[in-house]
Amino acid sequence: MSVAWEKSGVVRWGIIGCGDVAELKSGPAYQKVEGFSLDAVMRRSPGMAEDYAKRHGVDRFYVDADDLINDPEIDAVYIATPPDSHKHYALKVAAAGKPCCIEKPLAPSYQESQAITAAFANKDVPLFVAYYRRNLPRFAQVKKWLDEGAIGEVRQIDWQLRKSASALDLSGDTNWRTEAEVAPGGYFDDLASHGLDFFTYILGDIKAVHGISGKQQELYTAKDAIVACWLHDSGVMGTGSWNFGCSDDGDRVEILGSKGSITFSVFDEAPVILVNGDGTKELAIPHPENVQFNHVEEMRDQLFGKGQHPSSGTTATHTSWVMDRILGAI
Repeated sequence: MSVAWEKSGVVRWGIIGCGDVAELKSGPAYQKVEGFSLDAVMRRSPGMAEDYAKRHGVDRFYVDADDLINDPEIDAVYIATPPDSHKHYALKVAAAGKPCCIEKPLAPSYQESQAITAAFANKDVPLFVAYYRRNLPRFAQVKKWLDEGAIGEVRQIDWQLRKSASALDLSGDTNWRTEAEVAPGGYFDDLASHGLDFFTYILGDIKAVHGISGKQQELYTAKDAIVACWLHDSGVMGTGSWNFGCSDDGDRVEILGSKGSITFSVFDEAPVILVNGDGTKELAIPHPENVQFNHVEEMRDQLFGKGQHPSSGTTATHTSWVMDRILGAI
């Protein structure tokens, strides 16, 4: 398939939803990565769309997503809206035949994730999902140790993520991350999806998973306490607990092997730690200024035929299946 950027050498991107995530984490990366440019943004509030465009030096802004999607001078679209709107916009981008990157989670349900992925597959158009831990150097180090056999045969992975209720939670004000219609698992959907997706990347797909979930605080409509156990195709077993009503915060993953262990955090700025027969090794590996930079860079590589991005619609749909199984939705 001939594409416009083969001649120009530049993929022109548009962003739907230029809110918090696009401010520093992702948006500037589309401007910094060689071979990409950010040419348009869309937000339903005209003032906010214009403000983002002016501050970030973006030529055009829209208040209607259809105008951005169908702009002939936009080659690809990044959807950075809350997950309940992902399918709505994604099907329009697929119909337009343009490559797309969608924020995680891919959708609020496995069924919607399947529909999105199928739409792009039917058009033979690339679909990326912003599970960017697959691309970050800190997490690449964990994968490297595993690939090298630094802890022998991998036996088990355990993750505990706990957080206290925030001021926003206690206030009862609107927060899409804790509205069951948008995020059935609450913060689990937003946060646990990152870790579970990374675990399948380093340990293989999950073939069996069970969970228990509930609402312990009754502060919002979404769930706030989840526990799970699972089995990877590789035979590695996993357990996880995510509780968003604790007295303090904590984030710890431990991978146990026949000859050692690896410890790291999914969100905390903590070193990755390897313990084996050679002793203990701690590496502090900082993130780039724009945490999605490596993710965006590897999208560029695939679109120019120089690599394969590790986070696709297919991999993200598997993560959606795992999450729905944990939440008892399927």
